[in-house]
Amino acid sequence: MALDHAQPLDIINVQPLAGKLQDVKTHSLLKTGKLQLMRLVLAAGQSVPEHQVPGEITIQCLEGQAVVSTPGTSRTLGAGELMALPGGEPHALKATTAASLLVTILLNP
Repeated sequence: MALDHAQPLDIINVQPLAGKLQDVKTHSLLKTGKLQLMRLVLAAGQSVPEHQVPGEITIQCLEGQAVVSTPGTSRTLGAGELMALPGGEPHALKATTAASLLVTILLNP
């Protein structure tokens, strides 16, 4: 079954989920030939193991707090903060509180 993605020119709601945070699962918002947007939802203490993607990415914390770890550093992202990672950079995530993150991936770099 194909995922229901937004299309270019669609308006995508990325407002904080607030009280609905625990009811929403991670999902892809938009996927084109060159770009993917995902809302990553993590419960407090939940983590995403180290991985890497070929293209550059941004991780924007919409609500809550999460730690982004790379081999060289760990940075804590709070609501309203964003960081960029170069393509191929190994990274892991861990939510210190329940968190919602907007992840943008450049595909086919």
